[in-house]
This record gives sequence, C-alpha cells and structure tokens, in this order.
Amino acid sequence: MRFCAFFLSRFKDPRSRRSSQGMEEFLLEDEEVYAQGHGVVLLNTDEAGIVSVTNFRLLFVSQATKSIIELGTIPLSTIEKLNDDVKLQSVPRQYDKKQPRELLQVIGKDMRVIVFAFRPRTKQKNEVFDALRRYAKPSQLWELYAFSCDPSTVDKKSDPKMRLMKEYHRLLSEGSEFEVEKYYFRNNWRLTTVNSSYSLCSTYPSQLIVPKSISDEDLWQASTFRAGRRLPIISWCNPVSGAVLARSSQPLVGLMMNFRNNADEKLVSALCIQNVDANLPPRKLYIVDARPRANALANGAKGGGSESSSNYPKSEVLFLGIQNIHTMRDSLSRLRDYVDAHGSISSNGSSSAVSLVGDRRNRGSTWGGGSLNSMTQFSSMLGEWLNHIQNILVGASWIAAQIAQESASVLVHCSDGWDRTTQLIALACLLLDPYYRTFDGFQALVEKDWLAFGHPFAERLGIPTVSENGGSQYELLRQPSVGNLTSSPSRGSLGTPGSSSNTSVQSQTSNNSSPILLQWLDCIAQLLRLYPAAFQFSSKFLVDFMDCVLSCRFGNFLCNSEREREQSGVTSSCHCMWTYLADLRASGGSFHEHINPFYDRERYWLPLVPPAAALAPTLWPQFYLRWTCPPESQGGGLESHGHSMRKKYEASVKSKEMAESRSRDIKMKMESMLTDLQRERRASSSALAMAQRARRENVAIKRAIQTIGCTVNFSTNENQVDKPEEMSYSFRREADTVSQQDDNADMSVSISAIEDSLVSETPSNQVCESLCPFRSREGCRWPHAACAQLGSQFVGLKANFDAFDRLSVKDCYFPKE
Repeated sequence: MRFCAFFLSRFKDPRSRRSSQGMEEFLLEDEEVYAQGHGVVLLNTDEAGIVSVTNFRLLFVSQATKSIIELGTIPLSTIEKLNDDVKLQSVPRQYDKKQPRELLQVIGKDMRVIVFAFRPRTKQKNEVFDALRRYAKPSQLWELYAFSCDPSTVDKKSDPKMRLMKEYHRLLSEGSEFEVEKYYFRNNWRLTTVNSSYSLCSTYPSQLIVPKSISDEDLWQASTFRAGRRLPIISWCNPVSGAVLARSSQPLVGLMMNFRNNADEKLVSALCIQNVDANLPPRKLYIVDARPRANALANGAKGGGSESSSNYPKSEVLFLGIQNIHTMRDSLSRLRDYVDAHGSISSNGSSSAVSLVGDRRNRGSTWGGGSLNSMTQFSSMLGEWLNHIQNILVGASWIAAQIAQESASVLVHCSDGWDRTTQLIALACLLLDPYYRTFDGFQALVEKDWLAFGHPFAERLGIPTVSENGGSQYELLRQPSVGNLTSSPSRGSLGTPGSSSNTSVQSQTSNNSSPILLQWLDCIAQLLRLYPAAFQFSSKFLVDFMDCVLSCRFGNFLCNSEREREQSGVTSSCHCMWTYLADLRASGGSFHEHINPFYDRERYWLPLVPPAAALAPTLWPQFYLRWTCPPESQGGGLESHGHSMRKKYEASVKSKEMAESRSRDIKMKMESMLTDLQRERRASSSALAMAQRARRENVAIKRAIQTIGCTVNFSTNENQVDKPEEMSYSFRREADTVSQQDDNADMSVSISAIEDSLVSETPSNQVCESLCPFRSREGCRWPHAACAQLGSQFVGLKANFDAFDRLSVKDCYFPKE
C-alpha cells in the first residue's frame, strides 16, 4: 500500500481526453472516447458503422441497427497485434473495385481476427490507429481501465487473502462429506505465517500449509534449494487418506545433478505421512516433472534440473513432456490462423463454405481461398494444439488417480512452478474435490492455485505491473516491427505487406506472453463434455470468465503475485470480477446461461478419474469458433437446449403456481361469500321473525284501537297521502301477508283521529256546542282546552259510545297477580 498514493498521483496526470462524442448510450461507467471514425466497414460481416477508441475498448456500433456489434468490439488489453498495412489480393465485393478502402487489421488474444475498412483520403484511419497504438498497450499499470473507477464504489470487504484463509480452514477442518472420526491426518499439517512479509518467497502467498513436523527454520533452508525460492508447499490434502498434493519449482541440482539439500529432502519426505494401519504398504511419493526429460536436463546447465529418486526415499520421478510457454504461444497463433482461414466468417470478408470445395475451374482445390493441401497442413496445426491439451489432461488425470486410488502423495513442479505446475495442480484438484466443481469452489481454486501461488498474469497477458521501486517492471515498448501477419498460408488472402512497415505494430507484448490459463479452461471444457452433470457451471461461464481476465476490466488478475497486487492496491482501487459474475448470474435466476442445467451433485460427489481412452480432446467450439462459426460454436446446442427445456419447465412450474394461487384465492372468496350468505340468511330469518312479531302486534293494536271506536286505514306508499295528523308505521310485507296487496309494495298502517268536521251532525253534537261550559266566543277550544262531554284532556280521539257498549273485556287481558 506504500505505493498506492504514488500510483494515484500518477494516474491523475493530465491526459488529452475527449468527450463521449455522441456515444453516451453505449459507454460503460468512466469510459471516454479518444478517437472515432464514421462510415467504417467491418469487413468480416460487411457492416457499416462507427468505430470508437475509448479508454477501455475498441467499440463498433452499427449505423443500421444502432447497436453494438460484438465481433467488432474488443477490449484494448485483449488486442494482441495491429497491422495498418493490409492489402487484399482478392476483392470480394464490386464496390471495393470502384472505391478502394484503407484497411486496419486487429488480432485478439481471444481468437478474433477483424479487419476495418476506412474511407480513403481521410484522417480517420490514422487517428484510430494512433489511438490504438497509444492506449492499447499502456506503459504504466494505473493507466488500465480497471483503475478509472471511483475508489469509493469499490467493495472494501472483498479481500482475497481472507478468502484464501477460509479455503485453508476448509481443507484443514472437518468437512460434510466424511465422518469426523476419520479425520486422523488433519493434525499432521499446519498453517505458517513465515512468509507474511514475502521475504521467504516473493511469489508465494503470505500463509502456507506445511507438514507439522517441519519448522520455519527448515523452510528457510529448503527455500534456497529451489528456483525462485519456491519450496515444496501443500496445495490440497485429503484428511481421510492422508495423501497430499504439493507444488514447487525445479531443484537446483546443477548439471551433474549432484547438489543436495537436507532441509529440502526432509520437507519432501514429510509429505509422505505413514499410514495408520501398519498392515498397509508404506505411502508412496510421486515427483512429477511437467517438462520433457530433455528440457529438464538442459536446465541443469543453468543450475536447475530434476530430482533423483535415490535422494528421496519411497519416491518415483516421472516426466510428463508438456512443452514450454513459447511453444504454446506459437501453437495458439497457428490455431487462430486455421480457424480464421476456414471459418464461415473470415477476416477478409470472403466465405469459406464447404460449397466452395469442388469448383470445377480449380478441380476441387479451393477451400476458403486456399488449397486442400493447405487445409491439411492447418489440420495438423489443429492436432498440434489438441495434443498439448491432451498432455495436460492425461498428466492431471494420472495425478488425481494416484491420490484417489493409491492414496499416494504427489509433488508437481516444472521450471519455475507457476505455469505447467499450476495447470496440473488446479486440474487435479478439480478432479479430486467436488467442491471445486461449484461456483464458490471454482473461485476458491483460482484464487488459491493461480493467484496466491503467483502465476505471472501480467507477463502472460502482456500488461504492465509493478517492481520494487513502484515503477513498471514489464514496460511495453511501442516500436515498429515487420508486421508479417501473412507468413502462414491462412494469411494468403491478406497479401504480403512487405518486409517492414513504418506504421505496422507487431504483438507489442513481452516474449513471455502465453495462453496458459486458456489451456487450463480448455481442459475443463473437455471434462465438462465427458461429465456434463459433474459441474455446476457451464461452458459459457468459462468463456465469459476468460473474457473478463483478458479485458483487464477488473483488478483480480492484474500483476504477477499476491505481493504485487498488495503493493499496487488493486483490491481497494479496482472492482472485483467475482462480484460482477455473481451479479450476472443473479440477474438471470436459476436458468442463467452460466448455470449448468444438468448438474447433479448427489451423483458426482466423489473424485473423477477419467480413463485414458476417454481423454481424446476436441476443439472447444464455444471459445474458438464463436467469431468465425457462430452457429457451430454452440457445440451441438446441448447446453442451450438444456437451458431452453429448463426455461420451459420453470415457466410451466410458474404457471402451475399461479393457477394454484388463483385457485386458492377463488376458494377463499367462495368461503367468504358462503360466510356472508349464511350471515345474510341469519339476518333475513331475524328480520322475518321481527316482521311476524310486528304483524301480530299490529293485529293486536288494531283490535284494541277498534274496540275504542277508532278507525284503522291501510294503504300502500304509492297511494298514501301524507297528512299532518296521521301517525304511520311501515314495514316490508312477507310472503304470508295480505294477498290482495302488491308483494313489492310497502304497507303503511295509519291510525287517524276523526275530526269534528268529519263526524256526522247529530243532536248530541249540537247540544255539546250550545251547552258546553268551556265554550268561548271563539268557539270550542278543544283539544287546547277542557271538554265537558269527554271529561278528559286526551287529545285526538272521538269517543264512540256505541263501541264501548259492545266492548267485551276478556279475562285474558288481565294477567293474574
């Protein structure tokens, strides 16, 4: 972290940056446009668009669809070669004859070869090419796009050292797949912090797993006997069988192989812990040298070499014959030429369909602009690459078989112990431990064996890193070169640009660049083809993982070791690739394309030991053919078909759940409606009972009122005329009421007092008016005054004395006391 402030100050140096130039909708966060060309044609697909050079990528947007064209869009750090002196020998299109184009060829580390055609007599090509030449290969680490993000947006909790410790504790503690009492051997290993300051070995992690019988002093003495002080360290251990998988660099035995180191021999012997059962044969130790034997002997002239089994008891030394990084780099370059020349989408814009074979004018000799003889030659180049993949697969499978079946311990090394050694160790761990075949386990495996144990990603990817003084250790020089991109037969259609070019740029990468990580992922893809249900992740996940590494968009794979990443502060300054991939999977749910739809953990919870006959690799189509043969790159469409079936299944399950939910809602509504109906029935029954009781009361009141000489009138609301002197009581008639009335009419019972004016003129009335002592000048004031005839102040009723005479009083009217 002492160099972090220095890096940030250098990163903030002023730089001539331009605006987004109308590309805002296509740019990522903190992405800026440096140069731009309009009316540019992507010759591979004959599509016109706008090409832009940003601080992250070469961006190509189609003018027709206004969308990003993936083939023409490549991160700057993924570009391996540039060539601006390309001339086509054959012109596939008619308009090119009338209007020649200025061409720019871009070759990527991801098997991509693309050619852009610019308008002639413009400065657009030179501006784009100069920007690419300047920014595609930065000389300083902090000039990478990964450092352009706001540090406040970086997750500070994402600490790879803490995740490594978590994986160490998983290896040394009880697991869920074995019984606790069987963990006898877990006490034979320990974690040491002897390398906490990286003084023991600058390319090893700060904490190491070693045999408990080895002291830290022994580790110091043993480190002097190994190249780069990369002494034997345990990478994986089986607490049930006691077998371990260890790694180191070559021993410094010298040309005569007579140099020895007691501490180193003691450390290697401690990897072979004795069996608990004395009846079992002694545990064997295999020392696997990944190099060819001749290469190992040749390294003896430089002080290196290989072990002698006579110096390490109970051991056996084997050589796997895997070639070095330079051979792998050249082999991949030839494979890329083969794929580009014979794919359906070629960089020169011409078709390479099988229908071209059999052209009568050429007597069946054409295939993609070449000849059948050249195609056969390229087929041998394809076989060369597959042979390298097979050697790695066979070696890792053999190592895993000895540990799983023989309970033997294995020590693996090559020259430096960080390329071929890492490939074999990580692949053997993947076969032995089913945890590493999950997403979380894959991350733990990569961070342990690739990142923590110092695979030089900066050198292999051709990007700058840091040195002791905080400067750039592998500064890449931007110098012109021959640019001979047509030396192979597949480049015949591109012509020969000449022996030299003032504007051509070669690989611009260091001589130590090599596709070591790609080979390892290729081997996993081969295993995924053999065991499609053993891995939680899919082949598409491996492709996207490799693209993220090549893009240098994240800080996980920058620099060459854990120490350099700590010095440069990439963890606190750059975003994490693992978080990005996890969010990507979460966005797609359980049927995301990264998830293997056939994964069956219950079936594949034991080590995978593939037979030798099955280790016959084929071309990994998802990676190598995706740009030149898009339809064929799906590898038969097994994964895509599985994802499609899974999506349909998920859709049917979702539809079923929705239908069940609707059914439950309808059922609940029906139950609620039934409850309401029952409540209404009870309310109706109660109202009916009240109506019947009111009817009986009305009948009784009617009888009682009629007995005192009052009239009772019945009328409906339609015919009723409201009168001030009336007292009304209304109720809804039930079905058993008077049949003469309308069923829907409201019945009102009016009890009316008969006015004096309505009473027939009788002598008694005349006598009352003439003889009443309470009568005044204004006349009779009853009911507001007393009445001599009634002898009462009761108002509103006129007595009918004849009715009183007919009144019969029954005993039932008076209850017994």
